[in-house]
Amino acid sequence: MVCETLKKGVECIFMKKTGCSYNGGRCYPVVDQCTGCVKIQTFETGNFCSVFPYPAQKWQSGICPMATHVKREKKVEEQKINPLKASKRSVSKR
Repeated sequence: MVCETLKKGVECIFMKKTGCSYNGGRCYPVVDQCTGCVKIQTFETGNFCSVFPYPAQKWQSGICPMATHVKREKKVEEQKINPLKASKRSVSKR
């Protein structure tokens, strides 16, 4: 349904006939970590995330999964090589 509380005119999955069904009955504004993200929408009532109704919760456990302005570092782990299997492989290739 179309939001009638803070983000007027935007499709919202939390909007029901009885009003906003999200925790607290409304969406929450973006936090400082969201600054620069493409997913921010500006309304008369403030800046809101177009994906998450409570952006601060997504930043509590680290980087927001939908953040477009943050580069994620990929952890490259070297695989441990079992010396017994490696020696058997080299013998079988001869």
